[in-house]
Amino acid sequence: MSQSRETVTANPGPPAAGPYSHAVKSNGHLFVSGQVHLDPETGQLIEGTPAEKAKRCLDNLTIIAEAAGAKLENAVRVAVYVTDISVFAEMNEAYATYFPSDPPARTTIGVAALPMGAEVEMDAIIAL
Repeated sequence: MSQSRETVTANPGPPAAGPYSHAVKSNGHLFVSGQVHLDPETGQLIEGTPAEKAKRCLDNLTIIAEAAGAKLENAVRVAVYVTDISVFAEMNEAYATYFPSDPPARTTIGVAALPMGAEVEMDAIIAL
């Protein structure tokens, strides 16, 4: 069975913080790289509440999904990384507004640090 693989770059979109693709399409799925709360216009981390940072991450995932012809609402799995697990409830409240029904599978992990000093990062697998 042949494996398909196509890289995706969202332009304009949040700048990649390293040598990786925004996403990769493969065999009916879109694998979106982790997105921190970067403003896609300035390339700088946004300040604000954990909810605002979570929304920026989700908006960045949306930008990349749309660049690939996909929709975030078709996510089958999302991983959330936070540097302070005590923000879980506030992050969760913001997250729920993006998936009001039939949310994807999800893991939330407390981590010691994230790239660029970010406090929230999310990645996703989206059905095409």
